[in-house]
Amino acid sequence: MNFSTYSNITQTKRDLYTIAVTKNVIVVALYFSINYINGTLVHTFLKHEIFNENPRYILFMHMVINDMIQLTIAVLIHVISYVFYIINVSFCVFLLMIALFTTLNTPLNLAGMAVERYIAICNPLRHTQICTVRRTYVLIGLIWVLGAITILSDLFFIMATEPLSFFHSTIYCSRDSMFRHPYLVEKRNISHLVYLSFVWFTLVYTYFRIMFTAKATGADARKARNTILLHGLQLLLCMFTYIGPLIESVLISLFPMLLNDVRFTIYIFVHILPRFISPIVYGLRDQMFCAYLKKQRWCIMLKERNHRQTQPS
Repeated sequence: MNFSTYSNITQTKRDLYTIAVTKNVIVVALYFSINYINGTLVHTFLKHEIFNENPRYILFMHMVINDMIQLTIAVLIHVISYVFYIINVSFCVFLLMIALFTTLNTPLNLAGMAVERYIAICNPLRHTQICTVRRTYVLIGLIWVLGAITILSDLFFIMATEPLSFFHSTIYCSRDSMFRHPYLVEKRNISHLVYLSFVWFTLVYTYFRIMFTAKATGADARKARNTILLHGLQLLLCMFTYIGPLIESVLISLFPMLLNDVRFTIYIFVHILPRFISPIVYGLRDQMFCAYLKKQRWCIMLKERNHRQTQPS
């Protein structure tokens, strides 16, 4: 995740105070709105055992929690870039490690969700044996391990090449300023290519396998195919994280006078909006999950109504 290109701090001309405040208010307001929705989804998942025993919903909830963490770090770094400009290197490393972990987790989680749907449609008799709760949590752990292998190697590299005083200094917190060695840049590009290629192959393979199985059996697998397509949409949104700097450079070359606004707009589309679309695409469109959400909301409204009625006038 590259935060350096989405802040106005790195440019010569800074935003006016009122504009800077307005932009941060917008970002923070979106943050609380999105995480409120995601928090409601997490609460519904934890409250009903039917979701806790379903690998599909476990993977979905892992993605929601992962998005909440990623959004929190992205907003925190954005606000820090306006308020403090530079922070301690060690603290910056801590923030970037979490941001990078969660960024790499999302595509792999989408691949896992696609494979689960593939097994459910193409091998339904063995679905409960293959996709168990225990194996689902093992898969989630494996996703974090794969991310750790990629990211921690970068950390070990700068620990070995940078002097100790570097970690006690202050720096503008971004991946480009922290992992600036050409080797790390090249390694990052290759790892992104490998990750995204693997996930795209998984989505395309599972989609066509589901389609062919449905045609062979005469079954209606339209819902499962649509789910895989939504995985592809979500992956496209994830790709904005990697191609965001390129899009920004093109727009800035076209509209150099709107540099601040271009960078802020790219930041919103790359780091904020994908976190907003995920709960709508996967949570609210699911009939069972949506039914429990409505039931939970109705119970809360009844409790509030009863509480008001019991209050002395």
